[in-house]
Formats: sequence, C-alpha cells, structure tokens
Amino acid sequence: MKKSMRYKPLAVCLLLCINLTGCKMGNTQVMVSSGSEANEVFKIKDEICSLPEARVILTNYQNMYATMYGIDLWEHELGDNDLETYVKDLTISRLAQILVMDFLAEEKEIALSEEEKEKTKKAAKEYFDSLNEEEKEYMHVKLGDIEKLYNRYGLANKLYTFLIQGVNDEVSDDEARIMEAQQIFVAKNKKAKEVGKQLKAGADFLSVANIYNEAAETEVTFGRDNVPPELEKVAFSMENDQVSKKIKTEKGYYFIKCINHYNQEKTDAHKSVILEKRRKEAFDDVYQEYLTTLSAEFNEKVWEEVKIEKNKKIKTNNFFQIYEKYCNW
Repeated sequence: MKKSMRYKPLAVCLLLCINLTGCKMGNTQVMVSSGSEANEVFKIKDEICSLPEARVILTNYQNMYATMYGIDLWEHELGDNDLETYVKDLTISRLAQILVMDFLAEEKEIALSEEEKEKTKKAAKEYFDSLNEEEKEYMHVKLGDIEKLYNRYGLANKLYTFLIQGVNDEVSDDEARIMEAQQIFVAKNKKAKEVGKQLKAGADFLSVANIYNEAAETEVTFGRDNVPPELEKVAFSMENDQVSKKIKTEKGYYFIKCINHYNQEKTDAHKSVILEKRRKEAFDDVYQEYLTTLSAEFNEKVWEEVKIEKNKKIKTNNFFQIYEKYCNW
C-alpha cells in the first residue's frame, strides 16, 4: 500500500550543513514528486533510502545527542524546533547529500575498490554485531542495510577526496595569523574624539575601555577577514603594546591596543580552518552545480510517523566511529 505525499520543495533533505570527514556541504533544494512505498523515506533518481537505513542514522544521532554535555537534551528545546525535529531533519539532510554524492561519483567513474568494499563489509558486521535485539527491532534493520549505508558513505568520502585533490594545502603564517588585542568601539565621532584625547594623554587603555567601549567585549582575538578591512589594515601592522589612532569603519570607530601580534598556537590551528574552507569551496563548485540537475521524491507522511522513543535498551551510538575505524580513506 502506498502512502500519499504532499508536494513541496525537499528543502528538509538538504537543510543543514553536514560534516563528512571534514567536509561541510551547503544548502540546496530538489523537488518532490509522488508515489513511494511505505518503507521508502525518499528517492533520488532511481535510488531509494529505506526506512531502516534512515532509522539507523536517526537512532545514532538520537543517542549521541542524549549524552552530550552531560545533560538530558531531550528535555530542552533547540531554537524554534524541539530536538526531535532537529535530529530528524539532520538525518534526512545527511542521507540525501550522501546519495547525491554517490550519483556524482558514478558520473565521474569513481567506485569503491574490492579492498574498500571488504572494509565496509567488515565495518557493517562489527556494527551489526554490536546491536542488541531491541535495537535491531527498533530500527527494523538487517546486515544488508548496514552494508549499503557504509558503502554509500565510503563512496561519498572517496568522491570528496577526489574533488579536493587539487587544493593548495600551503597556508602561510601571515594568512593564518591570529592576534590578540584590546578594543574600544564607539558609534559616534564625538565619543571617538573623547577616547582619542584620553589615550593620547596617556590614560590606561582598559580604564578608558571600561567607560566608553560599546562593543560586547574588550579582549578580542581575531584573524584576517574577521574584522572590517580598515581595522585589519591597521591591526596587522601593529607591534605588541602599541595603541592605534582612531580607525573609522562603516559601523563606527575603533581603537586597538595590540597585546600579542602573533599567537603561534592559534595561528597553527587557524591554518586548518583556512584549508578546510578551501576544500569546501572546491567541493561546492562541483557539487552545487550537479545538484541542480536532480529531483527527488520525499515520503513526508512516512517520515512524520517516525517518533523517537526513549528506551534505555536502545543505546547504539557508534555507527560513525566504526565507519572511521574501517573506511577513513
């Protein structure tokens, strides 16, 4: 028996930015058509995401969030939506993007090798064997469903690696440089003149900041492109303990005292952020263009009927850990 479906953009399928081994994928939309079986959550082209597959990811997210921060997040609201809605949207978003990536991999003649397939098979067995009977019944899952999921994730990961292989991984110290400073921000020029006068007379920077600063913080840490260009130009030319003159920006006026013009530890960490941004851009250039060619069917009624149950025997949360153990190529 088929479930009826409502027509709407399948924005929920690709609503969020999802992490896939360092890859963050952006928002998009595909269109809905009708006619899915009762155990089909969505279909893109000729490939189906089944309800058991979706339940595996949903259940893992459910239990991962249940143990975060040492509190019961299921008793709290998350923004305008409750946590159940958020986790369900996240599940469909991730699965839809993985499926789209697999189609793109096929188009580019990328496939898992026999060795890689063997690894996903071992991963599937380990995960399936870790489930108790209540978990298998709750997710309605079989070993074949787990194998299919790991193969899909593995192929998507292989595509991502392929698409970013030409990205320049050299990030200079200057590009990634993070500095520490104290700031005073005022919106009006009249106040800026008062601040400048006191600083020029030798007043303590923090004391002046305590009186005049209209920004949320006085102690700040930032890199290039994180501040207005006028501020960046001045700040990154300063030495330790140097105090700037008035810096005019679109929003108002800044005064900066350089505390540490080069934080080595934070600069090194920022290099990774810059590199991931480059990789995301390289990936999105291809992915987003391909995405516009696809349409999908989303069985909204079937997914609406899925409810998250709180059951202490349903505790599986290691699907992604096992994936990383075997399939991190």
